[in-house]
Amino acid sequence: MAKNEKSGIEFIESAEALQKEIGKAEGFLAQNKKVLGIVGGVVLVAALAVVGYKYWVNQQNQEAETAMFDSVYYFESDSLDLALNGTGGNMGLIEVADQYGNAPAGNLAKFYVGLSYMKQGKFDEAINYLNDFSVDDIVLQGKSYALIGDAYLEKGDAAQAATYYEKAASYKPSKSLTPGYLMKLATAQEVAGNKAAALEAYTEIVNEYPNSSDYLAALKYKSMLETETGE
Repeated sequence: MAKNEKSGIEFIESAEALQKEIGKAEGFLAQNKKVLGIVGGVVLVAALAVVGYKYWVNQQNQEAETAMFDSVYYFESDSLDLALNGTGGNMGLIEVADQYGNAPAGNLAKFYVGLSYMKQGKFDEAINYLNDFSVDDIVLQGKSYALIGDAYLEKGDAAQAATYYEKAASYKPSKSLTPGYLMKLATAQEVAGNKAAALEAYTEIVNEYPNSSDYLAALKYKSMLETETGE
């Protein structure tokens, strides 16, 4: 029998040895009572802080949902000024986004604000709010990146537009959404004069998404670019 295994059995079977170990543990607790009390207090405070924060966010979210109800209706009715600024009797989306931005509903308001500004042609303002929007959602987050790309393309900055289209295309790739983002990416790269990168995007659609509605267009533009570049 190995030495460490024998000593383990002796420890279990010996009441004297067990009592000695218990005494050591009690001594450690006595000597470190203050430190252990502080650690326990820190853990308790941290736990209470998490619970309190979740409660606060939940309250903020409920308030934000109530506040933006009418504004979302105006947005869907294309009454963008009323949606953004409110009517005096209710908060507009801008105020909801600014005041409740840490809550899910307030965060969503940022997306609505950015989209509203896009419709109004206010691309810098749209970029600011859409960049501040963040959500773990395959549709909205990818759409947000693509909208920022659209804004930069409208501003004449094709290279920056391509950066955001790339983010949209690489964010949780899907058969339904990614091909469209890749088409936008290819277009922006062509406008930016980066034909090799555009060809790469078209090729990805052709190879990875043959059932996509963008497949034939991608195949066409891929062939045209290959002819131009001699590839």
